[in-house]
Amino acid sequence: MKKIFLSMLLLFIVLSIKAELKLPAIFGNNMMLQQNTEVKIWGSADKNQTITVIASWTKQKYTTKTDNSGKWDLRITTPTASYQIYTISVSDTKNSINFENVLVGEVWLCSGQSNMEMPMKGFKNQPVLRGNESILKSKNKNIRLITVKRASSLNAQDDIIGEWTEATPETVKEFSATGYYYGRLLNEMLDVPVGLILSAWGGSWIEAWMSKDMLKDFKDIKLPTSEEDMKIPNRTPILLYNSMINPIAGYTIKGSIWYQGESNYERPDQYPLLFEKMIGEWRKIWGQGEFPFYFCQIAPYNYASIAPVEKQGGKFNSAFLREAQYKSAQIIPNSGMVVLMDIGEEKCIHPRNKEIGGERLAMMALGKTYGMTGFAYESPTFEEIQIEDNKAILSFENAPMWLSSYGQELKQFEIAGADKIFYPAKAEIKRSKVEVSSDKVNKPVAVRYAFKDFVVGDLFSTEGLPLSSFRTDNWDK
Repeated sequence: MKKIFLSMLLLFIVLSIKAELKLPAIFGNNMMLQQNTEVKIWGSADKNQTITVIASWTKQKYTTKTDNSGKWDLRITTPTASYQIYTISVSDTKNSINFENVLVGEVWLCSGQSNMEMPMKGFKNQPVLRGNESILKSKNKNIRLITVKRASSLNAQDDIIGEWTEATPETVKEFSATGYYYGRLLNEMLDVPVGLILSAWGGSWIEAWMSKDMLKDFKDIKLPTSEEDMKIPNRTPILLYNSMINPIAGYTIKGSIWYQGESNYERPDQYPLLFEKMIGEWRKIWGQGEFPFYFCQIAPYNYASIAPVEKQGGKFNSAFLREAQYKSAQIIPNSGMVVLMDIGEEKCIHPRNKEIGGERLAMMALGKTYGMTGFAYESPTFEEIQIEDNKAILSFENAPMWLSSYGQELKQFEIAGADKIFYPAKAEIKRSKVEVSSDKVNKPVAVRYAFKDFVVGDLFSTEGLPLSSFRTDNWDK
């Protein structure tokens, strides 16, 4: 009888427990919501509860019911961006949560590996150029930041560790330099609040940012099945997606910026396929259509120094990965690539001039997404090669103001004949074309520009945007 009583008492206690009203950490005080749209808000509570959301910019009440597992979501309409401070309340029949100091503006996701993660304060012994001065001047209550703490999991997670903050020297110094410079220029030029969500992990493979479903067609990629497979989480498929993307997927954004590829440099042939798949699937799970996706081409660096000795050369030349990223930009809709051929560093994989990368990304967004005009934001690209006598004539697209080397001799061109042996070439700019030749190649077949691991690009648009390394051949080496 006593056992029956205790069992009934335990059952009564269990049935009496009410799930606490909860929202994931991506929602919080100081958060930024995307303007002029219907933003998604979600959370959990007891099952069959009525959830009410009220935003201070409107008198409208938004309501929904929790499902049998206690989960709920709804969408609320946001106003045009302004510097007005708002509040949002979320409640059920017994609990309520109030979010203070909320802004409405432009929200961007910043993701990738260490060159996106690198904070404004730099890494140890690896400074950000003029970073300290930028930190000093960074106080701006209209720029909001949240960093998703590093995490990894075999299973999809529902929440993150992180919190929204205003931009101050204390918060900016810890935030992505590329992301901050991006957001700072958007805020300045659009004159609206900007929110930045950072989800990045240094050294990560692109596969780590993809789910099982995204990778199911890549039979050569081994998926983890136990903790034994998680020894290097940032280089293990699905782990970062599960913990650092899945919990925030659906938080309404304007678009995404990405800086990654350094860790995939030795597998360039696979990269465009993975990248296209990842972006397409991210767009599906966010449910916002083909939102803008802009990315940095990896900067030149002596990658051969970290390759196995027996494999140096060949596809261990990172120019092949830069080429793969260029191909990605051609096949992925509503995407764009910024070129960093002029800021790479031979002995440091993290270029110190993060301002250039962040601002070039912002210029692309300002032009392609926000429709601003009067300035250049895309680098010229190789179009075709023509052979005339002993010269190769290269034509380029997107060079309305022609090309420039800032008055310096072009030193990064090579030319080859049918024997596939490349020789340093003489190169001369002819308006929007380049003539390439060598007295060692009588019958040119192919030309390469800056197609090396580490190189300093010397060919630009007149507006100052560098050209990507490229080749006219498709030879293996």
